[in-house]
Amino acid sequence: MEKEVLVHSCRLHVSGADYEVQVFSRPDGSHVAKTVFSRDDIIIHDGFSLNEVLDKHRRLLPLAINSRMILQELRGRA
Repeated sequence: MEKEVLVHSCRLHVSGADYEVQVFSRPDGSHVAKTVFSRDDIIIHDGFSLNEVLDKHRRLLPLAINSRMILQELRGRA
């Protein structure tokens, strides 16, 4: 397993809640952004730079969160 080093941490406000984002640098120079919902539920995006991966995570995290909300609503109706 590659050793990742935490290089940035922030919170993003999405759909009325704050979510922690941690960005790690990998040995090959690439970066990965992670938002952890649970041990088995992590949103991960990768990119070549810190800015690239943060931009990607900012764009796609709302979609992932909203999809989870829709799924929870549908399960609640069943």
